[in-house]
Amino acid sequence: MELGIYSFGDVQRDTATGELGSTAQATRNLLEAIQLADQVGLDYFGIGEHHTREMPASAATVILGAAAASTSTIKLGSAVTVLSTDDPVRVYQQFATLDAVSNGRAEITAGRGSSTESFPLFGQSLNDYDELYAEKLDLLLQINENETVTWSGKFRPALNDALVVPRPERGTLPIWLATGGNPHSSVRAGLLGLPISYAIIGGQAHRFSPLADLYRRAAEQAGHGPDKIKVSVASPGFVGEDARQAKDFFWTHWHAVMEQIGRIRGFAPPPRFHYDTEASGAGALFVGHPEEIAERIVTLHKSIGHQRQFFQTDVGQMPHRDFLRSIELLGTRVKPLVDAELGRRQPVPENDEAAHA
Repeated sequence: MELGIYSFGDVQRDTATGELGSTAQATRNLLEAIQLADQVGLDYFGIGEHHTREMPASAATVILGAAAASTSTIKLGSAVTVLSTDDPVRVYQQFATLDAVSNGRAEITAGRGSSTESFPLFGQSLNDYDELYAEKLDLLLQINENETVTWSGKFRPALNDALVVPRPERGTLPIWLATGGNPHSSVRAGLLGLPISYAIIGGQAHRFSPLADLYRRAAEQAGHGPDKIKVSVASPGFVGEDARQAKDFFWTHWHAVMEQIGRIRGFAPPPRFHYDTEASGAGALFVGHPEEIAERIVTLHKSIGHQRQFFQTDVGQMPHRDFLRSIELLGTRVKPLVDAELGRRQPVPENDEAAHA
């Protein structure tokens, strides 16, 4: 099981004034977090694309490129690249360049994006939300398989025997398909033979088990081998020395970001009792002490059979020192427990009979 972190480059507040700090400092903090994650043995760090004052990590490959020079083993990827409003040629070139400077550690996670601020920023219409994604994903996958590409579509100028360089030394880049739980996305990823990344940010985490089963069935029906059938889970999470203190601490920051999102999307932030339910047991928020988090990861693995789980920790302007401490505990305390437990069993989900019949 791979464990890791993802971030949108959350900006911290000035402790004296309460004002938001600089986006430049938030970017430097993010680089420090990636370096620490590598040092403590985590497997993956993803940077999500946002374009807001609170979450300004809008150029993932630049930050990941800087991290590549100061890390050694951790995989570096997007979480996610909002492919609908980007150009697949440039996305591929940037990540292929990252792959070169990191000696083969780059990955792309392509998604529609749950936030839509990039659409007006780059002159795209939300009316084309699904069509843009489908067309650009098709082009990205063709580029990944071919150094020269001939292609035509509705939203981008055609390519005629176009050379796309640089190329990964391993031949192709890992490209994951991200989804928040749309069944069609699970089928699409399975039929294409792409690894899938589920964003589980609310509700009971095990409710994604049928989607993972659907994904595996689609992949098998399309004739894809087990080496291409991979599942990852992205979820909010925070690790502290004491479970109650960790839950109380993360509540203030999680509630703050829910208030921010609620003002934009028109919903009231969930109350504390709702948070307490989701931050314990089978909930989507992985908050607690190391032993609790390790046990919950293993339990979720029994139903979903995922190969990777990574956590968004720096939410709601969390102090940077607390973000770093959680990363440290995830690498030094949680990961050894998960590795020891899952190393004693085959990684087969209990309810996935169709995929392993």
